[in-house]
Amino acid sequence: MPIPCSVSLSLPKSLRRHMLFASTVALGFVSVVHAQSTPTAHKQVEHFVDEGAANWKLVSQEIWGYAELGYHESKSSTLLQTQLKAAGFAVQAGVADEPTAFIASYGSGKPVIAILGEFDALPGLSQQTSPDRDPVVANAPGHGCGHNLLGSGAALAAVSVKEYMQANHIAGTLRYYGTPAEEGGSGKVYMVRDGLFKDVDVVLHWHPGDHNAIINGGLLAVDSAKFTFHGVAAHAAMAPDRGRSALDAVMLMGNGIEFMREHIPSNSRVHYIISKGGVAPNVVPDLAQIDLMARNPSNTVLTGIWDRILKVAQGAALMTGTTLEVTDIGSDANIVGNDALAPVAQKNLEEVGGYTMDASQKEFALKLQKTLGIDTPPSLDETNVIEPLRPVDPNAPSASTDVGDVSWTVPTIGFSTATFVPGVAAHTWQATASAGMSIGQDGMIIASKAIALTAVDLFTNPELVKAAKVDFDRKMAGKTYQSPIPADQKPLINYRGN
Repeated sequence: MPIPCSVSLSLPKSLRRHMLFASTVALGFVSVVHAQSTPTAHKQVEHFVDEGAANWKLVSQEIWGYAELGYHESKSSTLLQTQLKAAGFAVQAGVADEPTAFIASYGSGKPVIAILGEFDALPGLSQQTSPDRDPVVANAPGHGCGHNLLGSGAALAAVSVKEYMQANHIAGTLRYYGTPAEEGGSGKVYMVRDGLFKDVDVVLHWHPGDHNAIINGGLLAVDSAKFTFHGVAAHAAMAPDRGRSALDAVMLMGNGIEFMREHIPSNSRVHYIISKGGVAPNVVPDLAQIDLMARNPSNTVLTGIWDRILKVAQGAALMTGTTLEVTDIGSDANIVGNDALAPVAQKNLEEVGGYTMDASQKEFALKLQKTLGIDTPPSLDETNVIEPLRPVDPNAPSASTDVGDVSWTVPTIGFSTATFVPGVAAHTWQATASAGMSIGQDGMIIASKAIALTAVDLFTNPELVKAAKVDFDRKMAGKTYQSPIPADQKPLINYRGN
């Protein structure tokens, strides 16, 4: 609708929109749009992303500099909340007993479309935006998984969709979920447990990577815990018979795990460290601890593996005359795909396309690739390639995320975009370097646009939302979601020891 002639074009854009809305209400022209989105709608929302891109690139850079660990992302969370409030969202902070978690909402009614954002860093991955290893602060945290981009890019998408909804009088509720401690803290699991997604119709998410593709299921379910054995201290030479070694129990548990590996599915992963092993070799350890993680592509299969691990630990305690305490239990489910949403997301990612590095970016990327130890690194043109939609390979190497628990509750679809130099893996200093400069930021914009287009499709096509729910119900038939995290366990705010 053209701007009424009484509205000066010199007024701020946001004020012009409010005046236009008031004028159309007075004339009785306001209507709720439920038609399928059009190419014009997509161009409009992409324009809103482009308008906000410079600001949100700066936000991503600020969060990259903060590099805060899980559940302690105070500055990062506050910055995102402040920006979203300024953009017209109502913010509810400190949800699910997590001090840095929040929900930002716009609109009302159905459908309810959610976009997930993360912002925690990883320990020990501080790095300058340099192609050579050069920490900002030695041994300090860094954004080696690109969550500075993830949270900012998701917020840019949310703000752009809000602008589109406001300009076109679209009904429904748009939410941004600020989710902390994805890196081992299971932040979203506690949010799911508190019912914060119970009225959501569809969830959209994305993750930084070195390629552009749809995340339609996959990743590994993971369970973790600290296994602490309590024994009896004694002089290791003078009175060893009086001792009951907690370290013996830890070592027997580890040995049992190694024998068990042969008899679990080959696509499982079990990894652990001895985090406490005693205080001196001449003292029988009365306390020892093993920190363990187990993974499998199937949440259901992993449950069976985890039960066996618990029995191995209990057996180690019986053999050594010690007692066992299992604490700090963490768990992320595998991601449940959605075959109704996947082709729509694929179409939108292809519509947005990738990006081509400029000369300075290519120079940086080529230098960084030399540090990877890869004989034939991927082409830098990978940033401009959209991978085809493929079925999930349960045997492919993979990681884990608490997005999985959300996907067992709500229809969910995701994106990965090329924010890292091609060939760079997450959880590396090379990823931190990429995430802090223009390569990461350009890839972030691709994700923002793809998410925004998909959200607009969901808001303007009720049949798509219905189809997503039908496919979700089909995938979940006969399955029940239950996290092994005890119902009385609060979020482990200091799980990193900070």
